[in-house]
Amino acid sequence: MRLVVQRVTDASVSVGGETVGQIGLGLMVLVGVTQEDTSEDAAYLAEKLVNLRIFEDEGEKMNLSLLDVGGSVLSVSQFTLYGDTKKGRRPNFTKAAKPDQALQLYEEWNSMLRAKGVAVETGRFGEMMDVKLTNSGPVTFIMDSKA
Repeated sequence: MRLVVQRVTDASVSVGGETVGQIGLGLMVLVGVTQEDTSEDAAYLAEKLVNLRIFEDEGEKMNLSLLDVGGSVLSVSQFTLYGDTKKGRRPNFTKAAKPDQALQLYEEWNSMLRAKGVAVETGRFGEMMDVKLTNSGPVTFIMDSKA
């Protein structure tokens, strides 16, 4: 699994002009699933994400986790995170999981976050979505369960 994680002061996702997910302070997370991913990959990234110390403490050092600040997650599935652009001009998506497998693991990952006490909002899997966010910092990380 691959995540693009952005620390945000607010973020929202809409489908067809309707807001379907919205958070304040927290993390906007783009989630990509590859064919080899398992529940273990999802569990590893869920644990890592909620405990990653990327929020500032009173001394303006990144010492606080999502759990420490009581932040939320806006989780948006994005198969293009596994797009291969090495050859030609059109990305190749053969490494991305098929929709059924990706949806199952994406939903499982969201459930794991909720089980850790994190409020999770989502987009709509497989839909064309518009994402808006205010990246705080800016702070952005790429996390990969295989790296």
